[in-house]
Amino acid sequence: MAFIEIQNVSKSFRSGNTSRGVLKNVNLSVDEGEFVSIAGFTGSGKSTLLNMLGLLDKPDRGIYRLAGIETTELGEERRAKLRREQIGFVFQSFHLISRLSAQENIELPMLLEGVVPRERQRLAREVMERLSLADRAHHQPGQLSGGQRQRVAIARAIVMRPSLLLADEPTGNLDSHSGGEAMALLEELNRSGITLLMVTHDPSLGGRARRRIRMADGKITADASDDDARR
Repeated sequence: MAFIEIQNVSKSFRSGNTSRGVLKNVNLSVDEGEFVSIAGFTGSGKSTLLNMLGLLDKPDRGIYRLAGIETTELGEERRAKLRREQIGFVFQSFHLISRLSAQENIELPMLLEGVVPRERQRLAREVMERLSLADRAHHQPGQLSGGQRQRVAIARAIVMRPSLLLADEPTGNLDSHSGGEAMALLEELNRSGITLLMVTHDPSLGGRARRRIRMADGKITADASDDDARR
């Protein structure tokens, strides 16, 4: 059974009296542990697809199964619980809270889940050590470099040990050196067993994925993998 399974998913958004189809009968299957990049021009549907995969949005039609769970009929409380347990998000703009320290930002998902303070601190320190952030634990985001802020955002995304990591333009606000470091970290996390799906406009980054999907006009127009090339 595939870890991610999307069948005939469609999604439209209304603007005034008009409706625009953003996803059109999309089918996608992803195995556990894959690294998949999703590319396409603005308006192709790639970010909407990522939001759907992250249970931030619901399809108008179709089926989305995550780890064998059919998600489209779940209530909001159950969707939120599944999202917290299974999914980590990494965004282009980091979305760190400026008044909190790096460690406090990393602890936020555990705070929302009701993890007791001592355990929150232990897990946050553990992931900061893994991501070479231990000496930045008490720094606020404004005291960190762009690369360090993205590492804090990645640490926050993985501290609950998700099975799926969704990255939306994760290097978009970084210089080439910091972007390379962030990508190397995401690839390392993927090798550790986390399923990674990444939206990117950068062909060189997308090409680092073992499987590469391209979207246009709400449809998947290409789906190639390194395994295909070896056949």
